[in-house]
Amino acid sequence: MLNIVILAAGKGTRMHSDTPKVLHALAGQPLLQHVLETAVQLAPAKMCVVYGHGGEVVPKAMAEYAASFVLQEPQLGTGHAVQQAMPELMDDSVTLVLYGDVPLIQPATLKQLLQYPDTLSLLTLRMDDPTGYGRIVRDSAEKVTSIVEQKDATPEQRAICEVNTGILAAPTHLLRSWLAKLGNKNSQGEYYLTDIVAMAVAQGIEVSTTQPAQSWEVMGINSKVQLAELERIWQQEQALRLLTQGVTLADPARLDVRGKLVCGRDVEIDVGCIFEGEVHLANKVKVGAYTVIRNSIIEAGTHIAPFSHIDSSEVGANCSIGPYARLRPGTKLHQDVHIGNFVEVKNSEIAKGSKANHLSYIGDSTVGSRVNVGAGTITCNYDGANKHRTIIEDDVFIGSDTQLIAPVTIKRGSTIGAGSTITKDTAESTLTLSRAKQVSVAGWQRPVKQTK
Repeated sequence: MLNIVILAAGKGTRMHSDTPKVLHALAGQPLLQHVLETAVQLAPAKMCVVYGHGGEVVPKAMAEYAASFVLQEPQLGTGHAVQQAMPELMDDSVTLVLYGDVPLIQPATLKQLLQYPDTLSLLTLRMDDPTGYGRIVRDSAEKVTSIVEQKDATPEQRAICEVNTGILAAPTHLLRSWLAKLGNKNSQGEYYLTDIVAMAVAQGIEVSTTQPAQSWEVMGINSKVQLAELERIWQQEQALRLLTQGVTLADPARLDVRGKLVCGRDVEIDVGCIFEGEVHLANKVKVGAYTVIRNSIIEAGTHIAPFSHIDSSEVGANCSIGPYARLRPGTKLHQDVHIGNFVEVKNSEIAKGSKANHLSYIGDSTVGSRVNVGAGTITCNYDGANKHRTIIEDDVFIGSDTQLIAPVTIKRGSTIGAGSTITKDTAESTLTLSRAKQVSVAGWQRPVKQTK
């Protein structure tokens, strides 16, 4: 049985923010959410988050996770933090300690760490510059004897390049007994979790170590500078993954994946694109520069021109979108649909082969096949209090600068004359138009700007 304790009580003074450190975003998700997502993949019997700074903001933000939240007040060090979680844990288990500000630790690394359930298992890292980290002290037989913090280390110990990442696992009953013996006689006056190593050694308990596959897995966040650095590292990893899978990236350094991006074969992505949430791009999809796609599915062969925004939408095969198009939540386009420049679609379904190529708004509408929506056409779906639906049946031609006042149905084969305001249902295969009589006013003069 596995317990996971996540330490997330730090104030994050160097973030210079009122937001708790663990709620700052990396790749579109709070740091703590990354850790919780990883923890869930290990299928623990119990997850416990120790929080402090920010009060109830942290538990509320992470309420969707099946975790208990324990307040650490005051914050007296990492050992004290884990002590707060112990009443939540059963002895016949292994407890894994993670950190809410170390967001990119990978499940594979943790599974390797957990291969030694009867030992105190430490995740360590060898660094060229270990400044600031606790050092792993070993004896002549290379067995771990203790961890010494930077401020308490001797010059010889500071020369050690193997450092403590803070992530560890131990039998819960042993961890409980060690925590009960912690003292705070150190330069910080805190209860160090690392002091349990010397206790384990004195007790004859083996101390095993594991190294992460990548050093970025154990990078912690203490400042906006570090947050930005880790963001770029993670985005480079995402770009490398996509390139390895065969995706064409115009510039791997100018890509942001803030969630999960799944690509088919021969997908092409231009510079500056942002993918948020869960996005699926099927075979031969092309995404133009500076496009933002969130929680959407784009089917095969669709081309998205630059500066388009697509949110919570489904786009069928061989569609043409943009440039400067916006698909808002609830949009569903069937195959061969054209949505052109400065066209906005919201909560609407558009069937095969229909087109809205210029400067139009289609909201709360059901549009049939082979419909042509002229430039400047809008569906007037909101009466100031309620939304109403517009239905445009197959083979309709709508002239430019038309207003369709919902609720209204434009019947199959109808033609709407340019500049019309349609308030009633039309008949099939007829021309409908509504225009005032054109007049010229004799003697009218254009206003002249008044001088001050």
